[in-house]
Amino acid sequence: MSKQTNDSHRTLAVMILAASDGATLNSRRPLALHQAGGRSLAGHAVAAALSVAKAEDVLIVAGSATEPVRAVVAATGVQVMSHAAVAGYDDVLLLPCNVPLLTPASLTELVHAHRTGNVAATLLAASLDEQAEYGREARVGVFRVAALPAHPEALLEQGAQQLAEKIRHTGSSFATVLAADPAELWEADSVAELVAIDASLRASKASALIAAGVTIYRPETCVIDAEVEVAPDTVIEPFVQLLGHTRVGTETHIRSYSVIQDCTIGDRVLVLPGCVLKDSVIEQGANIGPMTHMRPGCTIGEDAHLGAFVETKKARLGKGVKAGHLAYLGDAEVGAGTNIGAGVITCNYDGVHKHPTHIGEGAFVGSDSTLVAPVSIGPGAYVGAGSCITHDVPADALAIGRARQIIKEGWAAVRRTRHKAQG
Repeated sequence: MSKQTNDSHRTLAVMILAASDGATLNSRRPLALHQAGGRSLAGHAVAAALSVAKAEDVLIVAGSATEPVRAVVAATGVQVMSHAAVAGYDDVLLLPCNVPLLTPASLTELVHAHRTGNVAATLLAASLDEQAEYGREARVGVFRVAALPAHPEALLEQGAQQLAEKIRHTGSSFATVLAADPAELWEADSVAELVAIDASLRASKASALIAAGVTIYRPETCVIDAEVEVAPDTVIEPFVQLLGHTRVGTETHIRSYSVIQDCTIGDRVLVLPGCVLKDSVIEQGANIGPMTHMRPGCTIGEDAHLGAFVETKKARLGKGVKAGHLAYLGDAEVGAGTNIGAGVITCNYDGVHKHPTHIGEGAFVGSDSTLVAPVSIGPGAYVGAGSCITHDVPADALAIGRARQIIKEGWAAVRRTRHKAQG
């Protein structure tokens, strides 16, 4: 338990209520694991909680969903338990997991008001009007632990408003703080509400990036997750998806219909339409697409070019590498300045194991060649178009692995005459 406090010397625990199943969403998945704005509802709740408490003082009560919720928030350091426990704390903040629009500013104000108000409970409400559009009841509140019912399970079975009413009936007082925006207490209790909240979060994300100097054309068509970072002077065209922990540098241009997940993209990169990029690094000045498919584990070097319908997987391409058309580079390391012709394939899978291909700097691999891994092409080597390479090629050598061309003069005319006579 943290000994640090804010407005007073009282210790504060944050209890995130995440034991609900997905029944209200007609889902078999726990409510806390559903996503809005590219982050799980549990993740949103944790982010809000950490604005007013340290991770060691944040407890997620997840019931039967303890293990899957723990897996989702493992990196945050918060506690995930199947039951409630607030012993040893002076105050507890009850926070439902399904109010992802709640801001740190409102929680901070709520905690401050409670600690300076000399009351047993302080509720966060959308409006004093019970008929308000958002928040059928105040479900977020801070409570004196000593004023709560003896059994912690009561915290899970009743909402903040019901608990406050019980406290009031015992003679203790409670106060209400209004959220700056009633929408902050909008609960995701149905798929329709979840989708609407997702749209709101993504609109806010796009607005924040635009305010920071990112140009986003038709932002309402783009899908940009909560954790995405984009530097100023980058341009994002309509219908782009930036997902997960993607990082995009400055003066980069991402064209329409590209889907980019968990990638790091450098400065002055051009991503042409229709690219699908995942869990990879693209260094500055690279030119990708159109319709490039980059599977996990790739590093694309500075000023490299991957063109139309090129696919990569666990490939490391050096500076200035060019693969302009219809190639597959899997488990491959390609040295700087190398040219990969159209239709080149690294045959990395033998049906049981994956094998690497190494191509040295300044090499030239002719169109429609197949490189049967494990195999190495030395620096400066040439591979003739249409070759099937099964042995290592020394530096500066020429490798040709194809059948010798044979020409039989007049053969076609004789064949046509014979078929005509037979028919």
